[in-house]
Amino acid sequence: MSGAGAVRSRGTGRPPSLTRPDGTSVRVLVVDDDPDLAEVLSGALRYEGWEVRTACDGASAAARARELLPDAVVLDVMLPDTDGFAVLRDLRTVLPDVCVLFLTARDAVEDRIAGITAGGDDYVTKPFSLEEVVARLRGLLRRAGMARRVDEGPRLVVGDLAMDEEAREVTRGGDLVELSPTEFELLRFLMRNPRRVLSKAQILDRVWSYDFGGQAHVVELYISYLRKKVDAGRDPMIHTVRGAGYVIKPVVGR
Repeated sequence: MSGAGAVRSRGTGRPPSLTRPDGTSVRVLVVDDDPDLAEVLSGALRYEGWEVRTACDGASAAARARELLPDAVVLDVMLPDTDGFAVLRDLRTVLPDVCVLFLTARDAVEDRIAGITAGGDDYVTKPFSLEEVVARLRGLLRRAGMARRVDEGPRLVVGDLAMDEEAREVTRGGDLVELSPTEFELLRFLMRNPRRVLSKAQILDRVWSYDFGGQAHVVELYISYLRKKVDAGRDPMIHTVRGAGYVIKPVVGR
């Protein structure tokens, strides 16, 4: 089923809006070769206050993903130039932690297994309701620590690590973490971009406000300080990606 016929009516009740941890709009890429269906889905997601782009095939999906750097992708299994599983494999090379919700017109068990095995996080079967798609995306984003409710206040949360930006307090597992002003700013930058690899140049520019140029040791030094305070005696959340930079993400299973 395609077009509007693949979508059931939407209700009027709305839960609180979600934003990215840094307060900016959640970014979603919708990949479907049916322009009517893509437009209906995009409209529903924009109604949530999210930034949405669309793609009609695998090639354009890869290009849009590099432009948008989406937090989530709504991905049709059947595309004109490839299948959604191949698109997902390509996406993971650029965005290893992006949330992926598959759309499929088939309800066979093997298709569901193939989607999850390929690295998809969830799926819905056509015809679907817009409320279901939005609810599934909201759940994926919150579980991944990539979004928060607008009414949660000036707090950044990644796993069991929480930062109150106004009070300038950081806790992990409820325990207070004492940070220097520079350590706080570095951690804030990491937490505003959970699961995203940040280069030393990006960190220097944002935290120290000067261009990259022989000062990599400053970043390395402060990352080591943070690890001693945030990860000491606990499963690590701050990771080094060799040759790329640093990333903070929730502990698996938490």
